[in-house]
Amino acid sequence: MKGIKTGGRTKGTPNKLTKELREVLKNVIFNQLESLEETLNELEPKEKLEITIKLMAYALPKVQTISPTTNEPLDFN
Repeated sequence: MKGIKTGGRTKGTPNKLTKELREVLKNVIFNQLESLEETLNELEPKEKLEITIKLMAYALPKVQTISPTTNEPLDFN
């Protein structure tokens, strides 16, 4: 019969492999964070700046530019 699902994970059950992989990656990242400053200090200034800029996106909110709309009243008070 077509269309009848048998076996496999039931809906809402977390994928065991994904869960385990995330846990391993979290541990790797945590261990790297402990030595991050030391690692950055070993890099050339240009490399250090490039890495720092990439990491900023994870620590600071992204700022969006705004512009006035047409016929918008200006209020400087």
